[in-house]
Amino acid sequence: MKRRTFLSASLLSTLALTACVPSLKVKQRGPYEYEIRLQAANFELIPGRQTPGLGFNGEYPSPMIRAKQGQPVIIDVINELDEPTTIHWHGIRIDIAMDGVPFLSQKPIMPGEHFRYEFTPPDAGTFWYHPHMNSVVQLGKGLVGLLVVEEADNPHFSPDDYAADLPLMLKNWHLNEDGSFKPLSIPRYAARMGTPGNYETVNGMNRPTMTVPANAWVRLRFANVDNTLVYTLRVKDRPAYIVSIDANPLPEAKPLKHHSIGAGMRVDIAIKTPAAGEEVVIENGKGRLFFDFMRLRSEDRPLKKIAGSTVPMPPANPLSEPDLDKAEKQFFVFEWEGAVTPADRAGKGKHAFWTINRRAWEGMSPENIPEPLAKLELGKSYIFDLKNNTPHRHPIHIHGVMFKVIKSNKKKIEPFYTDTVLMEKNERVQIAFVADNPGRWMYHCHVIEHMKTGLMGYIEIA
Repeated sequence: MKRRTFLSASLLSTLALTACVPSLKVKQRGPYEYEIRLQAANFELIPGRQTPGLGFNGEYPSPMIRAKQGQPVIIDVINELDEPTTIHWHGIRIDIAMDGVPFLSQKPIMPGEHFRYEFTPPDAGTFWYHPHMNSVVQLGKGLVGLLVVEEADNPHFSPDDYAADLPLMLKNWHLNEDGSFKPLSIPRYAARMGTPGNYETVNGMNRPTMTVPANAWVRLRFANVDNTLVYTLRVKDRPAYIVSIDANPLPEAKPLKHHSIGAGMRVDIAIKTPAAGEEVVIENGKGRLFFDFMRLRSEDRPLKKIAGSTVPMPPANPLSEPDLDKAEKQFFVFEWEGAVTPADRAGKGKHAFWTINRRAWEGMSPENIPEPLAKLELGKSYIFDLKNNTPHRHPIHIHGVMFKVIKSNKKKIEPFYTDTVLMEKNERVQIAFVADNPGRWMYHCHVIEHMKTGLMGYIEIA
């Protein structure tokens, strides 16, 4: 089936309906055991053109991994690339040995090798997975995929409360007209907001129309898997509601005016669909203007449940509440260095544009692990005071923890949990969390070029 005829369906049946979402090869040892292969592959992103990309199981959109809250997952990753790689499970509160950061938590997976990732997701929600090596290229050429963790059995909520559950990967590709790649990173753009792509896709398609059941609640799981872009989403002329931000359900559904997600971020939006034959227009904002991004077309389908007037709300995840009165404050300043370091021994310049507390990330190897940005005491509450002293936006992500955004000098904050906070230019934000997951956790901007040119470090919890 050609990718442009991709249709959406309930998440609960996507692994069975291979015509809807590419499915993984599922090993028969249990319900959540998978195998994925990293392979060079051609994708048809521009109709009639071939793009020489990198894919999980040679596919784009990448195979979706489905798990269930509180149940073990096994994922065997086989590296068939000609370079090392690892896989990071973005947003999952995971054991450090499974976090997928080369040298800090595991050895790189060399060409021809495999690595078994085993973990039990404590939280339900929309997550994603990607390499943490040669990230500009490996992510930029297609090694990005969704990991959806279904809610544990609950008497007050069932995934069946949504008639359809659509996983939606947002990515802006760097493509020439013939489908070949343009440069994925240009230094003058890396020193600003990152090198922009020029071909926007949802699940690998440009401005798709997807079918959904009529007169029913549907959940749209938007995941920004782009290297650079911020998406600002709104639903045109129809009520819509934010139910979850970065895998964390809100206390109650929030009416959607528009919502911005930076690289690495996710948002779950609920919509009650119109009558059969009608369409819902979803737009993306660029500057002050909004443009058609994708559409949903309602069609008659049998429904398991009659849609009520109330938005189905998933239960909160089991997160530790930080003690703000006793929390220790740590201060972090993100700045633009605006310099090029001297050439290395091979005569190649190493760009370093960004710093955290005046330190640019210098990289690491088995023999050289830099000092952490902060050492935290296991079980203690912390408030991180983040100051963006740059004229650019930065989605700041911390591995291994969920944190609570509590304050901003730029906007009114209704406190919410997340794993990535989008900082506006010159914004100062306070986040709080309990350091309850031991390990060395990466702490970085998810604009990949910013990360690779200095805006990265790690915290140590012990």
